[in-house]
Amino acid sequence: MLDCIWIDCPYCGECFETSVDCSAGNQHYIEDCQICCRPIEVYVSTHSDGSLADVSAGRDDD
Repeated sequence: MLDCIWIDCPYCGECFETSVDCSAGNQHYIEDCQICCRPIEVYVSTHSDGSLADVSAGRDDD
């Protein structure tokens, strides 16, 4: 189950759309910003039914 999400890049401040696979449960992965190409740490939380609960993004160098 792919959900479209919007992420604010913690480096350049631009917002971009990406997708997340909620069927994989809670996740932590690196995705490059589509604008400035810097690595963003993405944290995805899901509910027990597999629906999206929360998404947060942070700098890779924090």
